[in-house]
Amino acid sequence: MKAQCTAGFSVPEAKRIRLIINTDAKNEADDQYAIVHSLLTPKFLIEGFVASHFGSDKSPTSMRDSHDEIKKLLAIMGLDVPVLKGATAAVNRRGDDSEGSDFIIRQAFRDDPKRLFCVFMGPLTDMALAIRKRPDIVGRNVTVVWIGGGPYPDGGWEYNLLNDIEAANEVFASGIDLWQVPRNVYSLVLVSLAELETRVADKGRIGRYLVDQLLAVNEQYGNNPSWPSGESWCLGDSAAVGLLMDSHDFHYETVPAPIIDGDMKYAGRNEHAIRAYRYVDSRFILEDFYAKLALYQRSGGE
Repeated sequence: MKAQCTAGFSVPEAKRIRLIINTDAKNEADDQYAIVHSLLTPKFLIEGFVASHFGSDKSPTSMRDSHDEIKKLLAIMGLDVPVLKGATAAVNRRGDDSEGSDFIIRQAFRDDPKRLFCVFMGPLTDMALAIRKRPDIVGRNVTVVWIGGGPYPDGGWEYNLLNDIEAANEVFASGIDLWQVPRNVYSLVLVSLAELETRVADKGRIGRYLVDQLLAVNEQYGNNPSWPSGESWCLGDSAAVGLLMDSHDFHYETVPAPIIDGDMKYAGRNEHAIRAYRYVDSRFILEDFYAKLALYQRSGGE
C-alpha cells in the first residue's frame, strides 16, 4: 500500500495520530478539499476512508457515489488507501449494517497506543452502527469528530444531522468522546471562487479537479434561490482537518451531550459531556491547505 503524500517536512512520531475519515464525498463539493488536505498532512496516519450516504433526495445511490468519488481522488493522486462502503441509508431505514462500521470496530480494538480519531463529514450512521454492535467501543482510545448539528444553545436545521437524526442521538447518548463542530462554526471556512482559481486550480491535476468539480456543482444549483450564493463556497469539512492539526484549545466549550428532537432542536441533555466548538481559524486552515498543495506540486505530485 502506498502511503499518503508527504508535505516536504516531517512530524515527530509521538505527535502523529490515527484517522478514519467517513465522508459523503459526492454530496456537493467541499469534502473533496478536506480529503486532499488530510492526505497532504504528515501528522495524520490515515487508516482508511468510509463512504457515507447523504440521503436519497439527490441520488438513490448516494453512498456508492461517495465511494466512487473517494476512489477517483486517490487515483488522481496515485495513492492506495483503503476505502470501505458505509451504510446505504439512515439507521431507522436500511442502514442496519456496513463494512465501514466493522472497519471502525477493528481499528478501535487494534493494539495500538495512538488514539484513533473517527472524523465524520456527513451523518453519524456508521458510528451509531459500530456502537450498536460493540458498545464497549466507548471505553476505547477513540474520539469522534463530527462536522454537523445546529448552533448552540438551541440547535436547528443542519444537513448532516438531517440525514440521520437517530444516529446522532445514539452517538450522543453513548458517552463516547466527541468533538462537535456545529453549522455556525464550520461555515467560517469560507472561500471565493476567485481565491480557488488563483490558489488551487494551477496545482497539478488534483488542483484543477478540485476547482472544476466545485464549479460544476455551483453551476448545477445555479437556479436554486437559496444556495449557493454564486461566487463563494463553504469548505466546512476542512474544519476537522484544522482541529486535528491544532485542537484550538481556547475555542470550545464542554457541554452536556444534547438530545435532539425531530425538528433538530436541542431538546434535552444526556448526563455526560461533549466538546462543542464555537470557533475555527479559517486563515490557518486554508493557508495550510494552499501551502501543502504547493509543496505537493513542487515535489512532483499530480
